[in-house]
This record gives sequence, structure tokens and C-alpha cells, in this order.
Amino acid sequence: MEKHIEELVSKLTEKYQHTGQDVASYLEGLLVSDYVPYWEYIHLDTLMTLQKPKTKYPDERIFIMYHQVTELFFRLILDECEQVVANIRSAEQAAEFEMRLKRINRYFKILTDSFSVMGEGMEQQQFLKFRMALLPASGFQSAHYRTIELYATEFRHLVHKDHRSKYNDEHAIEEMYPFIYWKTGATELGSGKKTYTLQQFEEKYDGVLLEKAKELRGKTIGAVFNAFFSNHEAIVKQMKNFDLNVNVNWPLAHYKTAVKYLQRHPETIAATGGTNWQKYLPPRFQVRIFYPMLWTDMEKEEWGKAWVEEARAEL
Repeated sequence: MEKHIEELVSKLTEKYQHTGQDVASYLEGLLVSDYVPYWEYIHLDTLMTLQKPKTKYPDERIFIMYHQVTELFFRLILDECEQVVANIRSAEQAAEFEMRLKRINRYFKILTDSFSVMGEGMEQQQFLKFRMALLPASGFQSAHYRTIELYATEFRHLVHKDHRSKYNDEHAIEEMYPFIYWKTGATELGSGKKTYTLQQFEEKYDGVLLEKAKELRGKTIGAVFNAFFSNHEAIVKQMKNFDLNVNVNWPLAHYKTAVKYLQRHPETIAATGGTNWQKYLPPRFQVRIFYPMLWTDMEKEEWGKAWVEEARAEL
């Protein structure tokens, strides 16, 4: 037997002995096991059954699949967020922290750049027909996205701008949670009451998100940055990119598409679920900033304004 094979067998034997297992039994299992082909490894057949259009309009499949891809990317982003919070404990880990921020920003850039799959890839008349079969479902109900926000910054920065000045880091999460910004984004356009979309989301996820917010208090990506890397130029750049990607570029991609598909003159069409997209999506209305200490007063005052004006000019 070649020496490197012997070394591998020795290491395997040691590994299985630690748990009282017989390595020979596992080696015999390898003899009768099939190779794993690509389609089984990624469960391709199952994956292709996860699109369940509710209408006969072909473009509904685009709508479903792009949202599924989006959620997978959100899961990738959360993987990085979780590793930052769990592993970064000192200034000596700057390279790892920067690497994970770059990964997050790369994923968000891919998502933002690829939004044209929906923005340019669906026929408006098909969309306006099949969307009515989706009620009250809405992309607003993405718990993955809400969780990314909780990992990103201290909770008070997620409080709606009309209430934000009332709170600081000393206030309890439970006290601030009812005023988290996105709750006002799912109110009925006329009455201002909670939409059923929001009621559904609150019933399923409010408890989970509240517990996650409390778990992350003082442990967010922002907290890690403040503790170890606030003077690290390359990391500051990645943090600002993260802020822009989540709070300007990604919402703007939605906004551009919503204007194209839902804006009629003189009538404006409500989004699925009745969400108030006209006030909810534009960054300059929300003025949601994860890391306000990294931006000048002028930049905060003009937050998202140039991006929205550019988007309107393109339409």
C-alpha cells in the first residue's frame, strides 16, 4: 500500500476510534455505496418541483424563481453574518472580517444587478394579471431579509425615522420593536391600518425576530466594527458599501421595477398585499442608515436622493 494511503487509513482509524466506531465497517460501506452524481448532490429533481405557478401566465415562473434565488442569496449572506458574530473577537482578525464583508457585498451586488430578470424580463400585462392570484403574499414577508438587518446594526437604527430620536442603545428591544421601520410599509393606502400581509408576517415571525434582536444586542456587525475596526480604512469602505447595498441600492432596484409595473398615470396600482411601496421603497423617505457615524451630515441629508432621481430619469 502506498504510504499516503496508509496515512489516510491511519487517520480514519483514529477518527472513528474516538467515537467507538469500527473503521473497517465504514470502509466496507464505501465498497457498496454509489457515487454521488451532480443532480443528486444538489437535489435537482426536487428543486425543479418547487415552482408552483397559480396561473397559466408563463411569466409567473420568472417571478417565482427569481424570488427563490433571492432567498438563497439571503441565506448565503446570513451565513457570513453568523460567522462574523460567532468568530470575530479581536483586531487581529481584520482580514477575516474584511473578507466576510466583501462576500456580503458581492452577494448584494449580484442581487441588485440581476433584478432586471424581473424588471426587464416580464410582460407588464402578464404581471398585472397573475399578481392578483398571489394575494396577500408579498416579498415584504421575507424573514431572511429582516434577519440580515438585525445582524447588521444596533436595533435603534431600524426604528422608523419618525420615532428614532426617542430611543438610544439603553432602551429595551421590546420597547422599540413596535416601531421598526418596515411595519409602516405594510399599511393600507387609504385607512393606514395593518394589511393582512403584515398581520400574517407578524403572526409567524414577530416572536422569532424579537428574540433574534435581543440575542444580537451588542453583538451585531456594527458592534464588532466599533469594537475593533473603526480606524481600519479598507473595512470602513466595506461597511459603507454594505450600508449602501442594503439601504439604497437593493430598495432602489425594487423601486425601479415597481414604478415600471405598478405606476399608471393618473392611477397608481397598489403592490401585492397592499404594501405602501411609494413611501416604503425610496431610500430618501426611509433614511435608514446602519452606520450613521461613517457618513457626513450632508451625505445623511441627501441619503438616497440622487439614486432615486437617477432611477426616475431612466424610466
